[in-house]
Amino acid sequence: MKKQKHTEDTPEVNELNETVEVENQPVEKSDEQVADEIVDELEVMSQKYSELNDKNLRLMAEFDNYRKRTMKERMDLYKTAGEKILVEMLPLVDDFERALKAMETSEDVQAVKEGVQLIYTKFISFLLQNGVKEIPTEKEVFDTEFHEAITTFPAPEEELKGKIIDCVAKGYTMNDKVIRFSKVVVGE
Repeated sequence: MKKQKHTEDTPEVNELNETVEVENQPVEKSDEQVADEIVDELEVMSQKYSELNDKNLRLMAEFDNYRKRTMKERMDLYKTAGEKILVEMLPLVDDFERALKAMETSEDVQAVKEGVQLIYTKFISFLLQNGVKEIPTEKEVFDTEFHEAITTFPAPEEELKGKIIDCVAKGYTMNDKVIRFSKVVVGE
């Protein structure tokens, strides 16, 4: 059994159909209404632009302040970085002053020599504690990464060719970085 479609419309249904038809039809707006909507949109966009621009300026100012602050902190760090090492060296200066004073009045050369040797040992220990190491040179193969050849000399023995014969000035590394190259004489 099929249901029959109800063809008679009540006045309420007719009114509803008319309302739906009116809503579906495009509504034409006047030029003033369109202009007002554009002005409103422009105002909203202008306000958003102002907010974003303000945020951007504040962010740039914050970043500039951060950059200046970190640069100042870095400069302060550079100024005071050597302070610790210098403070640790002051006892060595005191030892040298005592040794110099002892040299003036002492007649025991051996005692003065031992005192200076103790100061030297203490200083080398200080350097090692701060990561400074001597670059080995004696009979080592010449290496431009660590050595600077000031001259070449005929090798006294065949096995010393290309090796270091003499060290004129010791070289040092600090934390595996060369801070002074060894000045050497190389056998040829």
